[in-house]
Amino acid sequence: MKRLVLICCLVSFVVSCRSKKAIVTKKPKNSTEQVEVKVETNKTEEKVTVTTPKVYTNKVEKYIDTYKEIAQNEMQLYHIPASITLAQGILESGSGNGRLSVQANNHFGIKCHKWTGKKIYHDDDEKQECFRKYKDAKYSFRDHSLFLTERKRYAKLFKLKKEDYKGWAKGLRAAGYATDRKYPQKLISLIERYKLYEFDKEVLGDTYVKYEEPVLSDVLTYTVVKGDTLYSISRKYNISVKELQNINGLNDNTISIGQALIVRPSSKN
Repeated sequence: MKRLVLICCLVSFVVSCRSKKAIVTKKPKNSTEQVEVKVETNKTEEKVTVTTPKVYTNKVEKYIDTYKEIAQNEMQLYHIPASITLAQGILESGSGNGRLSVQANNHFGIKCHKWTGKKIYHDDDEKQECFRKYKDAKYSFRDHSLFLTERKRYAKLFKLKKEDYKGWAKGLRAAGYATDRKYPQKLISLIERYKLYEFDKEVLGDTYVKYEEPVLSDVLTYTVVKGDTLYSISRKYNISVKELQNINGLNDNTISIGQALIVRPSSKN
């Protein structure tokens, strides 16, 4: 009798195992990718979603994948190229691994100024300077958009074509956003290496037209040194202060040491 019961149990177990079959019906696409699995039984079919993490080649790719949609949304609302926003975020936050971005969700190093929210103190140009602290990184991206749109010195940037990421990169430094002479080249390098301009294309759609930078073979530039003023430079190159401001996208007389100024524009323009 016991032997008969044992045989019945074994048969039941084998039939139960054979009645279930797992079928993968969808391949992974995005970062936390969802794979739909169908589990077929004798009477019903169940769908189970399994989440698998995406493997990134490096931290920059992970940063881009995480924040690309936020940058594109800001482009739609504030007309700042998503490629520029992402490149600045990568550069200034250390791809999201810098102290300000990790502990304060501050990806663009925006300081407190008249900020009434939470704060964090960090060594920058001076020791223990006050920086804004955000609940979520998306608010840092919004503040970056407001920072550029609400300051007159960046007004000329918004006259550039949104496809002209090189013009934006150079214009940011010319307007005083950064003192690093290589800042424009660093942004352009990131945009071209990771094809960030593709995100601009997605936002602009059919209106996107690849921007061709004009060749300025006879342009003459001057690098600002200590003691220089727009007036002294204008006298040196026999050009008016107003002309210097216009050809360099300056809204006032503020210049910084190491800044490259065009003192003779191309005769082709």
